[in-house]
Amino acid sequence: MKITILHPDLGIGGAERLIVDAAVALKQKGHHVRIVTNHYDPNHAFSETRDLEITTCFSWIPRSIFGRFFALFAYLKMMLAAFFIVFGSHNDSDFILSDTVSASQFILRKFGKRNLKLAFYCHFPDMLLTKRETKLKRVYRSLIDGFEEYTTSLADVIFVNSEFTAGVVRETFKTLQNRQLHVLYPSLNTKFFDSIGSLEKSEIGIPTENSEIIFTSLNRFERKKCVEMALNAFDELRNHCSYEEFDKCHLVIAGGYDKKNQENIDYFEELRTISEYKGLENDLRVTFLKSPSDDVKVNLIRQSYATLYTPDREHFGIVPVESMYLGTPVIAVNTGGPCESIADGKTGFLVAQTKEEFAAKMLKLIREPQLRQENVGKCSTTRSTNLLIRGFSTKIARHFGEKYVIKHD
Repeated sequence: MKITILHPDLGIGGAERLIVDAAVALKQKGHHVRIVTNHYDPNHAFSETRDLEITTCFSWIPRSIFGRFFALFAYLKMMLAAFFIVFGSHNDSDFILSDTVSASQFILRKFGKRNLKLAFYCHFPDMLLTKRETKLKRVYRSLIDGFEEYTTSLADVIFVNSEFTAGVVRETFKTLQNRQLHVLYPSLNTKFFDSIGSLEKSEIGIPTENSEIIFTSLNRFERKKCVEMALNAFDELRNHCSYEEFDKCHLVIAGGYDKKNQENIDYFEELRTISEYKGLENDLRVTFLKSPSDDVKVNLIRQSYATLYTPDREHFGIVPVESMYLGTPVIAVNTGGPCESIADGKTGFLVAQTKEEFAAKMLKLIREPQLRQENVGKCSTTRSTNLLIRGFSTKIARHFGEKYVIKHD
């Protein structure tokens, strides 16, 4: 097939990880894969993108005006990108996968060729990701929300990233309650993970002293990720450890950081302030890493006692899956997607979003090292099955007719 993937901003978040892995998987199966996006910076993107066919269009249009109308501009830019596909060199596509923003499907459906197949991958309804502080904002969002629901319905197939998200979509979009939603868990490029060699702590950027026991938080520097919970839990851990135990501990706060994203800038500074206030950074107990490379990220997870995954009601969460594949237990909030990927007590722990519960499991891993080794062994056994994850190419072929069915080993 000639497949085009349409994505708004090809950065280094979970949605981008999914899109890149999907493109790589489909390309490996012999399809001609192209990605169209509104923004792509090779220096702020996953390394595999350098081997993909990527076209950037309308990047000159701003993301907002005076910090407002983000959704409107995102919809506008994706619709223009859809025009670019329909009336440009990509108009021979057999199948188009739109990701995150559904508005593009209005253009693709109304102006695309008659036999064009459309799929939409819904990470979470956009209407639930914003506040409505004023009457004007409520009117503005009601129009945007209605258009989101309508354009989502235009897809031949609607994919969602978890059963949790499927339930939220049905509850939010009343007109889709009778539509079949196909759960397609984000996948991993496992060969890529396996190919990454070992690095020393100094090469990762972690002090060699006071870092025998490493806990890692890996998330974008966004407030909704609740990264401060990792700092609070680490500080709480100090209250329950002996001096000798805590003297071996180190916390790494790592994640995607876009210097053009004001929230990333502000939240990063807030976290640094919290760390300094608690005396953790001054005591060389915390290391902050902005947009670590894949080599650094993989080695960081490998060397950690546990990955702390702090968001509440996370739609899916690719970090826990990456961590478990690399053999590192996860301590995550017991809501949303992690409930579907983490086997509580086997490949990690599901806890309430409190510093006390996070700290309790951290302490448990410190004082019962054999428990961590047992968890690591059980994490490793998931490698062959990849945690319920199914291939993109298999599922896409299944929904678009015998002409495109692919035989697999």
